[in-house]
Amino acid sequence: MNAYQQKWLNLLNNANLHGWIVRPEGNDIHIDMPSVTDLKLIRDNLPQTLAAMSLDIDVPKERLKFMFHNDHENFEYVLNPHATDLEGEK
Repeated sequence: MNAYQQKWLNLLNNANLHGWIVRPEGNDIHIDMPSVTDLKLIRDNLPQTLAAMSLDIDVPKERLKFMFHNDHENFEYVLNPHATDLEGEK
């Protein structure tokens, strides 16, 4: 686990997000949310939310994939993507 990932884990776990289970998965972060969570709402607001939260992180930025899941659907979001991540979006 790198320092950047650890800072995000600490930040998310200390945010008191009721019912969210935040854990490392390799070099990524896996987030399980209650089944009633609206993932579209999370996905739509995620870039702005992560940008605001990242102001508290004082270690060098690294690539970090967040994997969000409720009982019905899932999605991934890559923060500080590598070129290979961006090529996959084409």
